[in-house]
Amino acid sequence: MLHDTPVTSRAAQMNAAYGPLEAPARIKRALQDAALGRLALVSSFGAQSVVLLHMVSRLDPALQVLFIDTEMLFQETLAYQTRLARDLGLVGVRLVRPDHRELSTVDPDATLHQRALDACCDLRKTRPLERALQGFDGWITGRKRFQGGVRSTLPLFEEDGAGRLKFNPLADWNAPQVEDYIKTHDLPRHPLVARGFQSIGCSPCTVAAPNRDGRWAGQDKEECGIHFIGGRATRQPRAAAPVIVTDAGFGAETWTQGFADTAALADAGGNAGALDLPSDGDVAGIAPHLGRIALIRVDFPDFSDGRGFTIARRLRRMGFSGRLRARGHLLADQYAMARRAGFDEVEISTELAARQPEDQWQARAIWRAHDYQSRLRG
Repeated sequence: MLHDTPVTSRAAQMNAAYGPLEAPARIKRALQDAALGRLALVSSFGAQSVVLLHMVSRLDPALQVLFIDTEMLFQETLAYQTRLARDLGLVGVRLVRPDHRELSTVDPDATLHQRALDACCDLRKTRPLERALQGFDGWITGRKRFQGGVRSTLPLFEEDGAGRLKFNPLADWNAPQVEDYIKTHDLPRHPLVARGFQSIGCSPCTVAAPNRDGRWAGQDKEECGIHFIGGRATRQPRAAAPVIVTDAGFGAETWTQGFADTAALADAGGNAGALDLPSDGDVAGIAPHLGRIALIRVDFPDFSDGRGFTIARRLRRMGFSGRLRARGHLLADQYAMARRAGFDEVEISTELAARQPEDQWQARAIWRAHDYQSRLRG
């Protein structure tokens, strides 16, 4: 059976068997190899993608080709994808896009990349691809060792981190080989190559530069997060940005200065701009500093833990006039209670926002009308 052998052992076996073959022969064998199961090609339709796409078009033009449209790509990339699919006769091209409900919740104004690069890649690339790869036993990429960074030791076969094999048939190719192949077969180039782009991703995060230096230029980032080396993520994506709920609905995080704890507050002489307060926090201890705190975020460790509401009431009675935020495990049904207790806003995870979308929270936005005692009295 296909999965009787661990993925890492299968990768080692395939590396030994396919290593001596030339790239076109590797691809031909892989597409016929029952031990590999059902494969898909994942292509960015970028600067060098045409080489692998051309090879596949000669062997199996109906192979499933997954193209991730992050909805932030260059228009030139979208046009190039359409042209290549037509010219090469690739009839299995499938556009993979982010979940629009997740986009509207997490990145409604398409600015997530400006404050959380990894979270943006996770939302627009990693999650959509993982959904698209369901049902496949492995996938093919066009990555190469000469592209540098974590790719410099790239094997032909590797574990993808989700129990599938990933096949990199051009791993040992160099830049002259890529160039010679394109010229020999008179293949169309990505239109941005002529303008100095050698690696092409999303338009806000790509500039013209040699090799992959133009991707996330000036940032501590070299991979988008869809690729793994030896079964390990090349870069763990940061947690997706939280969703901030107010009477106006869902919004993005606007506080950019970080949060201190009570110990740091004391060290800073009470001048912290924002404070994280646990559900069992010492409210009396921070009383002398309330006038110098702009925002207090109170933790709710559990849906049934009501201590945060008590803290909010105490803070307001003590004269705190800054922003007060409830954070953690709260439900839409608790929004009115949170507002009446003195909270201005609620911070929830993207997962909770997906399960309880904005309209459920908005139903409680006119929170003064949600007087539970009156309703109980009939």
